[in-house]
Amino acid sequence: MSDTPIPTPGDVAPPAQATDAPEPEQKVDEIDWKSKAREWEKRAKDNKSAADRLAEIEEANKTEAQKAADKTAAAERRAAEAEAKVARRDIAIEHKLTAEDAALLDTITDEAAMRALAARLAGAESDKKSQGLHVPGEGKSPASAESEELRVARSLFGN
Repeated sequence: MSDTPIPTPGDVAPPAQATDAPEPEQKVDEIDWKSKAREWEKRAKDNKSAADRLAEIEEANKTEAQKAADKTAAAERRAAEAEAKVARRDIAIEHKLTAEDAALLDTITDEAAMRALAARLAGAESDKKSQGLHVPGEGKSPASAESEELRVARSLFGN
């Protein structure tokens, strides 16, 4: 006989049962997403109205000097924007740019950079125009220098 022992039913462990899986009769707690969404929407509306009230209170608490300073700053900002717009248009006219090329200047705030870009765009446009055909003697009529041979031929034929 062999030296290996024969296992008995007590030595063999029964198969392990899965206890992690929920039974079909058990219900898993579900989150009510609609109520959560309504809750967060209400909170957002409350926060917005509180922020609006705070802004109104801050505006009411400003002194007359602060209000005048705000108006002055806004007027200065508008004046600077208008001056920049006039400078862009002047540069575009100076370099005879098309409307599309002039629109490229709107994003630049530095006048030197605007002038450099305008010069470059104007140079590109003039390069396009110079690619046309060139006829050196166009519009000129040749001088009528009558040669000796032509004069002899005319005298022979009576013309």
